[in-house]
Amino acid sequence: MTAPHATVRPTDADHLDESAADLPTELLNLPWIDPHNHAHTLSWEDRERYALAGCRSMVMVSSGYHWTPYKPVEASDIRFLWDDAINRRRAIERNHFFEAKLSLGVHTGVRIENPDELLDAMDDYCALDEVVAVGETGVTPSQHVERWDLDEQQAVVEAQMALAADHDLPVLLHTPNTTPDAKREYRDDLGVTPGYEKNAGLGTEPVLDGENLALEAVKRDVAAARDAGLAEERVVASHADANNTEYLMTETDCYLSYTIGHSWLVGVDAADVADAIDEYGPERVMIDTDTANVLRTDPYAVKRAIFELYRYGIDIDDIRTVVYENPRDVFGLAE
Repeated sequence: MTAPHATVRPTDADHLDESAADLPTELLNLPWIDPHNHAHTLSWEDRERYALAGCRSMVMVSSGYHWTPYKPVEASDIRFLWDDAINRRRAIERNHFFEAKLSLGVHTGVRIENPDELLDAMDDYCALDEVVAVGETGVTPSQHVERWDLDEQQAVVEAQMALAADHDLPVLLHTPNTTPDAKREYRDDLGVTPGYEKNAGLGTEPVLDGENLALEAVKRDVAAARDAGLAEERVVASHADANNTEYLMTETDCYLSYTIGHSWLVGVDAADVADAIDEYGPERVMIDTDTANVLRTDPYAVKRAIFELYRYGIDIDDIRTVVYENPRDVFGLAE
């Protein structure tokens, strides 16, 4: 017997196939890990948003020149950033209930005076239980304020990779992105697009030559890892994009982490991740947010991507592999 209509007239609901409504409710509670952010620089409310969205663990990267007021940067400035993150990490865990681990490194986006001081000290930092990775680091085509010689950069990157190999730690690479074309240019006096508090006009001329400087930098990073004796599967190429995915997937054993926390800037989103999974499988794919207090980013980005990947046709098991199992296993994070 057909149930009577409670509505005045039939609605859309009367024409839908109820048998097709198999909702993936497990996605609502799927744990996820952010393997690259700068959440220690965020507000309390932003870190709480991570917790509300179901973040299980995160790797907070204290490598970054954005928070040092002096240019060029001295080794002591970077050491201060490391110590600040170490000092605040446990309070962040107690406040928000997710596991917060650290990655410490020497970023080459600005020239650092006396980098050997940092490399000498890094051995002790790498031995700390809370440090689960080295980086972010990697050859950078252009620096902020003052150029850093290419050979010197690569030596610093390789030395960090050697330390990572000694301590059996993965390395987070900063792979330069190729920014998509803007729909319309902003005023020249605004510098980089609103949403990134960086004095973009202070960038230097590139230290690399060639048509594809971003990809050349990644290739140099992979060469540095090989020379340092660091297994490629211990390298996580963060900020993966269409410019470097094919090379990394077909010519290396590195993991790729797609930064989707500021898609408006780098043009990478869940659709790119879904395409990579379709073509190469989920086994070496991760997602990160790269949230930072100098950048308009989204603490909910991974949670949103979980739903988007399902909508794009990615299997639930593959989603779990990408957002939880891969970063858990590579960085040795909580079960």
